[in-house]
Amino acid sequence: MLPYSAPWGKIYLKMLNPKFLVFIAILAVCVQFATAQAPAISAGSSRTPSSAAFFPLSQLKEGMKGTARTVFRGSEPEEFTVEILGVVPAAIGPKQDLIVGRISGGSADRTAVFAGMSGSPVYIDGKLVGAISYSFPFSKEPICGITPIEQMIAIFEKKEGPRIAATEPNSISFSELASTDWSGNFPKNRASASGLLAGVSNNSLLATVAGQSFQPIATPMTFTGFSQQTLNVFTPQLLEAGLIPVSAVGGAAAMSPMKKADETTLLGGDSVSMQLTRGDYSLAAAGTVTFRDGDKIYAFGHPFLSLGTSDLPMSESHVVTVIPNLNNSFKLAVPDSMVGSMTQDRATGVYGKLGQAPKMIPVRMNVKTSRGQTDVVNFEVAKDDFLTPLLLNIAIYNTAVAQERSVGDSTVEISGEIAVKGQQPIKLDRKFVGGQAGQFAAASVATPVAVLMKSRFEDLEISGIDINVTSTDGSKTAILDRMAIDRTQVKAGETVEVQAFARTSSGKIFVQKVPVKIPQDTPAGMFSITIGDGREIQENSSIKYFVPRDLSELISTINMLKVSDRLYLQTFRTTNGAVIGASEMPNLPPSVLATLNNDRTAGGIKPAVQTIVNEMKLPPAEFLISGQQTLTIEVIK
Repeated sequence: MLPYSAPWGKIYLKMLNPKFLVFIAILAVCVQFATAQAPAISAGSSRTPSSAAFFPLSQLKEGMKGTARTVFRGSEPEEFTVEILGVVPAAIGPKQDLIVGRISGGSADRTAVFAGMSGSPVYIDGKLVGAISYSFPFSKEPICGITPIEQMIAIFEKKEGPRIAATEPNSISFSELASTDWSGNFPKNRASASGLLAGVSNNSLLATVAGQSFQPIATPMTFTGFSQQTLNVFTPQLLEAGLIPVSAVGGAAAMSPMKKADETTLLGGDSVSMQLTRGDYSLAAAGTVTFRDGDKIYAFGHPFLSLGTSDLPMSESHVVTVIPNLNNSFKLAVPDSMVGSMTQDRATGVYGKLGQAPKMIPVRMNVKTSRGQTDVVNFEVAKDDFLTPLLLNIAIYNTAVAQERSVGDSTVEISGEIAVKGQQPIKLDRKFVGGQAGQFAAASVATPVAVLMKSRFEDLEISGIDINVTSTDGSKTAILDRMAIDRTQVKAGETVEVQAFARTSSGKIFVQKVPVKIPQDTPAGMFSITIGDGREIQENSSIKYFVPRDLSELISTINMLKVSDRLYLQTFRTTNGAVIGASEMPNLPPSVLATLNNDRTAGGIKPAVQTIVNEMKLPPAEFLISGQQTLTIEVIK
């Protein structure tokens, strides 16, 4: 009897047929192969953003559990568990909600939330929820804040464009150009910095709020090729920006051509680096990719530096390890091949494009130490109005101090040029002495670059920086003690001899003699002669600010700038003149002065009661001389 009654018995017999069994086996293999090849919505997906790919924020419930991915070691992401605790509306800004979760499992049990985890994607039922991006410092449990993916995508959906160019150039301050006390800093990220600073400074004003509010997970900044002295100097401002400086964990990132991206490049959970410099000096910020949509990359889940429109090298990276820390665990990440550019840095994360090459500025430094050693340092620096001067400041300071003693006086000489496309180069020739010589030397390059970058001229393109850095132990300084002249009355056309007396710190006196010819057309009256260092002369100048007409005028003015390590001689006489822009116009006829000062002319013109007749830069002395002295003589008929 058949095990089943007809007609099922006949079907059963057919199923026992060998040919039918072979057909079923082949069908099973095909189904299995098709399933394996079907694209899944996962960390490795590059599907276009859609409601099907993302888990709706409105459907999140307390107690739901999902899976997150991040790299703890190497380049392969690991999975761990995230339990949803709830959603806080408008927690980080208008219409910017925050999902609260607790992480556990796998390597996360050892590290908890760590710097560099920012951007780690969270999935529920195979759909992307958002990016782990916020934390509570000193929390007893690994609580994290998750930026919803819909809000990350939405902020970048608007068509991106270049920074809006200003219609007018900025006013330029001569005192700023002449200053070596440059005060450029990374932008302060007070929310992220509070947790970092509170652990190292009991006097921090932010210590009272540490642990009481969600803060962006700090970003580890890897320094390769930089000395510990450099990190010590710049760490305070890096911490204030929410960045954790990490020293030398691998080789410097080579200045190799951009790698072509493929379907495995920068997928969700992969480690990503934003390279600020690359080459012999590498400075890179590490985070995690949240989502890839074709050639579009979404990462971090919070701002990097809030740069807005940017153009920073975006690179693959691998993780050496994650360092568990009671204050703030962090990952040691090393940048690998550049694969694109980070083009946006905004409230809910960073956005980049694969295959888009960023614009970089090549820098070459020829280094000579006090022991006669020579070296050449080559690197590229990101082109950004705000970041470029800061990065140059760090790199040049590192060059000046890396191979010399960090305690005591030193002498640092800077020479070279800043190349600007289509313009004459900006010449560099400075000398600095004392305990802060390295900082002053770095600022002497960063300052003109900062002025150029914020000048608002659309045709500005810095094509390269080539400088020589010579450092020696000790310093030779002197002050301009007094000056003398061979007579107090002189006729027009005659020459007088001026003597400048410089006294060193040991009390030795050195004399420099300078012949000064009185112009033939000088009228009878008082005639002043001044000798001083560039800073003193510049401070006493009647020209304080000017608005350059074009880029060429700005560069010419920078090249004519007086420098603090040289002495200048100026002769003055009382006259009717005017200061127009960056130029003095002496001996103007009364009719011209009347025209310039009439009711129909205003702005950009200032009267000059005392006008420079002649000016000369004195030859460099063995010592760096500072100070200023003035004598007055009488011109007679």
